[in-house]
Amino acid sequence: MKNIALKPTKGNKIANRQVISETLLDLGRKNRDLLVLTSDSRGSASMVNFGEELPEQIVEVGIAEQNIVGMASGLAHSGKKPFVASPACFLSMRSIEQIKVDVAYSKTNVKLIGISGGVSYGALGMSHHSVQDLAVTRAIPGLDVMMPADRHEAKKMIEALVDYNRPVYVRIGRNPVEDSYLSDNYEFKIGKAVTMNEGNDITIIAAGETVRVALDTADALLAEGISCRVINMHTIKPLDENAIINAAKETGRIITIEEHSVYGGLGSAVSETISQNYPVPIKILGIPDEPAITGNSKEVFNHYGLSVNNVSNIVRQMIGK
Repeated sequence: MKNIALKPTKGNKIANRQVISETLLDLGRKNRDLLVLTSDSRGSASMVNFGEELPEQIVEVGIAEQNIVGMASGLAHSGKKPFVASPACFLSMRSIEQIKVDVAYSKTNVKLIGISGGVSYGALGMSHHSVQDLAVTRAIPGLDVMMPADRHEAKKMIEALVDYNRPVYVRIGRNPVEDSYLSDNYEFKIGKAVTMNEGNDITIIAAGETVRVALDTADALLAEGISCRVINMHTIKPLDENAIINAAKETGRIITIEEHSVYGGLGSAVSETISQNYPVPIKILGIPDEPAITGNSKEVFNHYGLSVNNVSNIVRQMIGK
């Protein structure tokens, strides 16, 4: 059975934001046109070392998310390669008009990194949770939307984005997450989903931090003789429709798991694809239509059933076991 995520080391203590900062620093040393913009978020984005080593390639805008997007767009028009690192909850809401007009409509080469996304701000509640950002950003024409599963994919994604001449919104969490990949020694392609585990009974499609949940579920159910295909849909837009349609045809059932509202995110994107091409039963797991509870990510995940036990039960129900 193919599984490129077979037993990664547990206990990872390196956050995606740290890896992104280190990757941008390495790339910035080689390319003076690469710039980082922060909105009083240099520390929370782990960009302190970048600013200390490359002070002429970082711009601190302060708490002004609308301005930071407009400035990044202007820099891109001047031939620079700006990466904006700002909290996802504010970047995707307060500055959405600038993202729509200055970035997407104007076709500027701006990379928007929404840090501390999903429910990773925990106890700060709905004002700081970002579980509508995928719905908003993926509906904007000309804007790509991505979410890495772990630190290895975060590195691969940033390396791919440096020379990717399109506007992109990337959402990452705040804290370290368990690895989904053994290493970064694999092929990463924008818009191309990764089959992390082969299976024939059902397909679990996940993105971001829920990929690890999907992999652990597949591992747990294998002992019961249930074969789960696991697809990491790291690019929400452009969506890998072929991977979804093939999964529908070959496994007949699909579950989606996401750290996002059940409206408008990964589950909606997958449903739109299969309903128009190859309808099969589908279950969308995410945050329901309510302000998400406060707590750390694990507590919120468990409360809303984004857990191995709950997903396993749903798999059993869907395949009749």
